[in-house]
Amino acid sequence: MDFDKNRLAQQFMEALPHAQALGIFFENIGSGKAEMHMNYNKKFIGDPQTGVIHGGAVFALLDSCCGAAVLSHPEQKGLTATIDLRVDYMRPAKPGQTIRASAQCYNMTRSVAFVSAVALDDHEDKPVATAAGAFVTGKS
Repeated sequence: MDFDKNRLAQQFMEALPHAQALGIFFENIGSGKAEMHMNYNKKFIGDPQTGVIHGGAVFALLDSCCGAAVLSHPEQKGLTATIDLRVDYMRPAKPGQTIRASAQCYNMTRSVAFVSAVALDDHEDKPVATAAGAFVTGKS
């Protein structure tokens, strides 16, 4: 059942128009964890002078990754939606580099799933951004 659930979560997330437009791709999903990446794309530059990707694109990557982590959690029943997501931007992503996100759903109640995430580029010891969020759960 986990395989089907994880595949369903992956298909759902890949069908999201904003994820397709931003070029967000899955790397791994399962048991309340998800990993995704977004390749550098000049269309999403927020500062033309530096070539840095806009923070909104990083936010969307983190939000999608967190939602996928919830969908893949063993206790999750049904779909999810973001209730609240706080993103702390630590530094600009290096122009030209892929941004990777990993998220973990670390607690589930009857109605809320709690998730943490991090976004990294090739400078792995210093995050681009971190996130903490709450998502709707279908836990019974």
